Amino acid sequence: MTLDVVKARKETPGCSRVLHFNNAGASLIPTPVIEAVNAHFKLETEIGGYEAEDLAQKTIHQFYEAAAKLIHCSPKEIAYLENATRAWDMVFYALSFKPGDRILTAKAEYASNYIAFLQVAKKTGAVIDVIPDDEHGQLSLSAMEKMINPQVKLIAITHIPTQGGLINPAEAVGSIAKKHGIFYLLDATQSVGQLPIDVEKIQCDALCATGRKYLRGPRGTGFLYVRKSKISQLEPPFLDLHAAPWVSLNKYQISENATRFETWERNYSNMIGLATAIEYATSWGMVNIWQKICSLSTLLRSKLSSIPGVVVRDLGENKCGIVTFTIEGKEAAAVSQALRQKGINTSVSLAEYARLDLEERGLSSLIRSSVHYYNTEEEIERFCQAIQQEL
Repeated sequence: MTLDVVKARKETPGCSRVLHFNNAGASLIPTPVIEAVNAHFKLETEIGGYEAEDLAQKTIHQFYEAAAKLIHCSPKEIAYLENATRAWDMVFYALSFKPGDRILTAKAEYASNYIAFLQVAKKTGAVIDVIPDDEHGQLSLSAMEKMINPQVKLIAITHIPTQGGLINPAEAVGSIAKKHGIFYLLDATQSVGQLPIDVEKIQCDALCATGRKYLRGPRGTGFLYVRKSKISQLEPPFLDLHAAPWVSLNKYQISENATRFETWERNYSNMIGLATAIEYATSWGMVNIWQKICSLSTLLRSKLSSIPGVVVRDLGENKCGIVTFTIEGKEAAAVSQALRQKGINTSVSLAEYARLDLEERGLSSLIRSSVHYYNTEEEIERFCQAIQQEL
């Protein structure tokens, strides 16, 4: 199937107002998602929040089916969370660590995750070990294999980092983790919605995703996958009456499926919006979406690389729709702001978002441009012309 970009742009109102290369931050929301969110919010205003929830039960439960279909798992292995960070936290803080336990992670790891490692290491005496990169700038599988011993309690990596086009070899990591019986937590915040994800192929034990980025859903939405065989082994760091009903005066019973990681209160309009966004992505076909993103990002890297004074900074043997670069003598934040004044959206990745990576490369900040399937070759041309004007 050829992806119909004209249709995609027609169903994306923001395309008429901005050139949006900030999909790794938050994508432009398509009309069906906007309508789904607004329809439920309108229903709440008309009949009340609880009553609207009761009427929308079938639609609400479609979220679990849609998310499970997207990443190839069971709906009972899916939990709805308000963001990917909280989803990741609910698993990480459910693991118990003791002095000497080792956490293996990659140089591309995101700040929020690494801060959690530091907190737990400080409290428990666990040790953080960073897997070296290979010659392509992605985590070295051979080095990781050599680092494994009985003290390794967790392998936790980011699939696609916030600060570049790198794609870490998640499936190969999963094979190693499974072989050694080590819990594997994957941050797929930038990859779910951008490329096909199959948790059975990746063999991760848990995975977190967000709604606002490549899935094109509302902000304040996300989800968690936890492998069925692992759910009972993980007691969430906090519980409520939804995750663990109070069955008698001195007893509660934790849910047997991934809903044990949820809380009772949530924004149902946004949850329905996320379900709609997932179904919308599925309707285009994840392979089609990925192929279009690859085509656009390859073209963008090529054109940026040909501009004197511009240095593309992406690492990895395989690259995604995130394209990061610097301009000689220019501050990334100033360039991004100047582009915004021209109706062009980008973002800035700071060293503090990924210190293990960017500090080692001597980079304090990067201009991050990130394309999606509704972007066009003409927009890339306009973007590069704007960059040349900033030189």
